[in-house]
Amino acid sequence: MLKFTIAGINDAPVVREIYNEHVKAGRSTMDRTPLSLAQIEGWFQGFNERELIVLLKRDEQVVGWGIIKRYSDREGYARACETAIYLRGSEVRKGYGTMLKKWIIDKCRELGYHHLVAKIFADNIASIEYNKRLGYTIVGTQKEIGYIDGRWQDVTIMQLLI
Repeated sequence: MLKFTIAGINDAPVVREIYNEHVKAGRSTMDRTPLSLAQIEGWFQGFNERELIVLLKRDEQVVGWGIIKRYSDREGYARACETAIYLRGSEVRKGYGTMLKKWIIDKCRELGYHHLVAKIFADNIASIEYNKRLGYTIVGTQKEIGYIDGRWQDVTIMQLLI
């Protein structure tokens, strides 16, 4: 059985585990060093009332999580947020990312966001395509913005207006 739950600071270990899987694999994040539990707990402690992490559980096991975080702390950006999804490597291509993103889009609408941003490695075609299917459009590509494992990494910026 699948269910969504809003994560709290006590969920930081599983959020860290999944995130660090992505760090180690070199996918989905510019972080290169695995994050500590204290760093992940800091995310939760720094959230405002319109920021959150949601867990997707299958039979009480977390298969992935998604985040809604402020785009900027400047007042004029109050209706803009960044969204991201992180799944266990063993759980990709099963529709969980789409389920999480749809939940996040609905929650963003409920929280009063208007402009949702997704930043995706430009060579991650599958992620770009699934975001397109959910209504995101490509704004542009930041060329050579990251440097990972001896090579430059481009990032595609996508947006969804709700």
